[in-house]
Amino acid sequence: MPAETDSQKNGTPGEVFAAFLKLGVTSFGGPIAHLGYFRDELVVRRKWIDEAGYADLVALCQFLPGPASSQVGFALGLLRAGPLGALMAWTAFTLPSAILLLLFATIAASIEGPVGTGLLHGLKIVAVAVVAQAVWGMAKSLAPDRQRASIALAGIVCVVFLAGAFGQILALAVGAVAGLAFCRNGAVRDASHLQFRVTKSVGYIALAAFILLLGLLPLLAAVAGSQGLSLFDAFYRAGALVFGGGHVVLPLLQSEVVATGWVAEDAFIAGYGATQAVPGPLFTFAAYLGAVVAPQPNGVAGAAIALIAIFLPGMLLLIGALPFWEGFRRHLLAQAAMRGANAAVVGILGAALYDPVWTSAIFTSKDFTLALAGFILLTVWKTPPWVVVVICAAGGVLLALL
Repeated sequence: MPAETDSQKNGTPGEVFAAFLKLGVTSFGGPIAHLGYFRDELVVRRKWIDEAGYADLVALCQFLPGPASSQVGFALGLLRAGPLGALMAWTAFTLPSAILLLLFATIAASIEGPVGTGLLHGLKIVAVAVVAQAVWGMAKSLAPDRQRASIALAGIVCVVFLAGAFGQILALAVGAVAGLAFCRNGAVRDASHLQFRVTKSVGYIALAAFILLLGLLPLLAAVAGSQGLSLFDAFYRAGALVFGGGHVVLPLLQSEVVATGWVAEDAFIAGYGATQAVPGPLFTFAAYLGAVVAPQPNGVAGAAIALIAIFLPGMLLLIGALPFWEGFRRHLLAQAAMRGANAAVVGILGAALYDPVWTSAIFTSKDFTLALAGFILLTVWKTPPWVVVVICAAGGVLLALL
């Protein structure tokens, strides 16, 4: 196993914070783009880790539930400057977009008149284009053959006939089992080596904390009658079940905050559209939702609770997996199960593209035309998402004034 380089040993939390703050204000384009930004800044330019180690780290974070790009950033901060470096990496990468979305939540309710209505409708239309792009791209990479396309269809059936988080969990379980049966023919990935200063004892503690919080938070919230605990539980559960990237959190959060009546569906979709216009991780959508939920705590306190809760499970799983990943990822059965689960994720997101995204935004042929234009700009012209947000928002205002 190769020794750690001096650059990996001697970093400081301040250095990590500065590097990730730069990334937090410039990283537009979603999780895959973020991984490219990380590589350019931290692998190529700063040389915090070599190419093979970075590829191995990305594979780990894509295997686990949670926000893959934020998990990669957290791990790079841990590698560079220990636990405090990991905290600095997450904070600096997350805060810029969280603050922008908190500001949007503050002013969104005061937007009135045809211009305001059109602006919010345009943000909902851009969500259609963005989610459609995510489904299209994920289907090509995660469900490219008949077996996995069929698993994706099974995932849609699960979430259509069993609404809420239970249907999504069932879809993932069905996908994993189907993957074991039908997706064993993929090649086992080459495994390089990672060196993290995380012991197996720490890994066990992190995994135990993840499981205990997932099981106990609903009970504690019910017994205490605390809306703050209920809010933390809802966002923790959503963050714990996300496979396949930031866009997949959309149906999970919709079942937690819209189905419960905490957030109106129009406000939910408009906020998701606004999230596409800011840099940083898509999970900061939680800051917006925590700020606009109807029961208190909301505002800044609700945003902080939701933001911490949605990121926490992914970080606990990452810490728990680091000491054991090297051996586990070599097993063919583990990789087959993940191929099936990832295909099911395509189905879950495909169902969400129809309801609530499409049904709450597309009412006329003009709405459809604007959404299709956004989709083509994203997929064919490779236009940056924030530019598409501006175009669709302006288009929504224009449609409202016609």
